[in-house]
Amino acid sequence: MPVPSTFDHQATGYSLAHAYWLARASDLAYKDEATIEKQAREWGFDQVRHHHTAFSPPFPLEDTQAYTVAGDDMIVTAFRGTEPAQIRDWLSDASTPPWPGPKQTGYVHYGFAKALDSIYPQVRDAVAELRTGDQTVWFTGHSLGGALAMLAGARMYLEEPGLRADGVYTYGQPRTCDRQLATAFNKGFKQRMYRFVNNNDIVPQLPPEPAFTHVDSLRYIDSGGRIRESMTLVGGLTDRAKGFTADPLAPAADGVRDHFIQHYIDALGKGLG
Repeated sequence: MPVPSTFDHQATGYSLAHAYWLARASDLAYKDEATIEKQAREWGFDQVRHHHTAFSPPFPLEDTQAYTVAGDDMIVTAFRGTEPAQIRDWLSDASTPPWPGPKQTGYVHYGFAKALDSIYPQVRDAVAELRTGDQTVWFTGHSLGGALAMLAGARMYLEEPGLRADGVYTYGQPRTCDRQLATAFNKGFKQRMYRFVNNNDIVPQLPPEPAFTHVDSLRYIDSGGRIRESMTLVGGLTDRAKGFTADPLAPAADGVRDHFIQHYIDALGKGLG
């Protein structure tokens, strides 16, 4: 099927087209407020709320940003990510302590917890304000933004179930929490969570197991750009090796290159085309 020209505001559940447009929304989170507002109107969302907090050193992030857009039938909150090198260095720090998860359920990475705490009240209030009818609610994000989207969904589900998101789509999301919180999240978001990983993207491989784990459900983009809903362990290792050898001049750069949000958008668009 061809790539739809804009969001389908009646979308429910999983579809490749919805994944494509939420990836576009994740990319938009990197832009300035004027660009976000202009694009939101073109996508059919007539209300926009911006969310922004700043941090003081020595916290490794300068700030956390997100935006929420709303129309008559759909609300989308997209969380901004960060540079691949920055988040890779941050997540590789073995000294970072775990932090209690939402409603004391399991544990999350300390950096994710502090980043979400700084912005969650704004997001929660925006969703509560803008959900004037039976609009569907979607959280999305790339990289760090994916971790924050997943954790915001978990927090609403566990602490304020009346505001629970209808779905969460993430791209290049790192491991975010321990198995206890992942189990609770998977129960609440069965067939509501879709986690896209592009071949050798380095960020989903961090922070290290077994302290941190991934939530369901994986959508894997293979070395040929095809989107797979399942992949065996051996098949995944073989495909990742193929990705590493695709550029013999810079094989080590594959993990960073595969992380860029545009590569996710291109693969999803190709899947639709």
